[in-house]
Amino acid sequence: MSGAKNPWEEMMRQAQEMAKSFPAMDAFSPKGFEAMMGVLPKDVMETFFGNTYNPDGLDAKTRLLLTLAGLTMQGAQNDTAVRQTVRHAVEAGAHKQQIIETIGQMSAFAGIPASGRAMELAREVLEDDNSTKPEGDA
Repeated sequence: MSGAKNPWEEMMRQAQEMAKSFPAMDAFSPKGFEAMMGVLPKDVMETFFGNTYNPDGLDAKTRLLLTLAGLTMQGAQNDTAVRQTVRHAVEAGAHKQQIIETIGQMSAFAGIPASGRAMELAREVLEDDNSTKPEGDA
C-alpha cells in the first residue's frame, strides 16, 4: 500500500477545508454558542420530560439529576452539557445541595477527577446569581 492515501485522513482533510469555508467559523466559540441557548421553563420541562403525561413516572428535576449523574460518570467531558443540565435542574426545582450530592455520589463510581470536574462546572453555574435558588428540599 505504499503511496496510497489513507481514506480517513483524506476525509478529515476535506472536512477541515469545508469548515474553513464557512463564514465566521474562525470566530466560533462554544461558550458563545452556549450563551445563546436558553433554559426551558419548569412547566415546559415537566410537559416534555417530566411526569405530566406519565403521572407515576419521574419528574423533570429527578430526570435532570440522573442526567447530571450520567454526565459525571462519563468524566464530565462535555462542559456545555454539564452546565446546561445544572441550569435546567435548578429551573426544574433542584437546589444547590441536591446538585452537589448528585455529583458527589458519583465520585465513588466515576472517580475523583471526573466528579471534581463536574463539580467545577456546576459551581460556575451555581455561583451565577441568576440561576441559584434557595437551599432546601423542593
